[in-house]
Amino acid sequence: MPSKSSQTFAYRFSKLNIGLFIYGLGIAMLVHANIGIPPWDVFAQGISVQTGWTFGWSTVAVSVIVLICWLPLRQKYGIGTVLNGLLIGVWCDVWTPFLPTIDVYWMRLAEFIIAMLIVAMATGMYISTNFGKGPRDGIMVGTAEVLGWPFWIVRTMFEVTVLAIGIFMGGRFGEGTIIFAVCIGYLMQTSMRLFGVPTKKRPKK
Repeated sequence: MPSKSSQTFAYRFSKLNIGLFIYGLGIAMLVHANIGIPPWDVFAQGISVQTGWTFGWSTVAVSVIVLICWLPLRQKYGIGTVLNGLLIGVWCDVWTPFLPTIDVYWMRLAEFIIAMLIVAMATGMYISTNFGKGPRDGIMVGTAEVLGWPFWIVRTMFEVTVLAIGIFMGGRFGEGTIIFAVCIGYLMQTSMRLFGVPTKKRPKK
């Protein structure tokens, strides 16, 4: 893998878009497995129930709030932050028609687990381009840096917290939601390490 200093803009931009494209596949598979949606989506759904907003607008509202929370964490906005919000949903819609119907439970569970691995890998890939993190990834990476905690612990803490709030507000969940909340943090930290993304405490000045 080329060093970050030697990577051209075209290489990094291509890597960013491939990562988002693959991420869209992972999200499409998570939804298609139909055994529960990820915690942040349960949270957005809970907001939708309480406000009457559509799920899409609730998701946008969550992203805006999260981006505001970036400010004290000194996370950098970038083109990757924007494309994350704009393209993942599009790629999810592109992938969905190609996913075959699955009625057997263990096969849907297997699809969900594979989807988690895809989401984790894609996250490490697009974050490593240094074009900016997605809204949710940024707040969790920033919190891990400030606290000096392992990323997987911070990620799990956020996932469990937003899940609990989402359920309280009326969001729906399933066994896949719990599996995602517990496992995704460690999987993402492993992916970020493989792609050379630092997750340790930020040095004090």
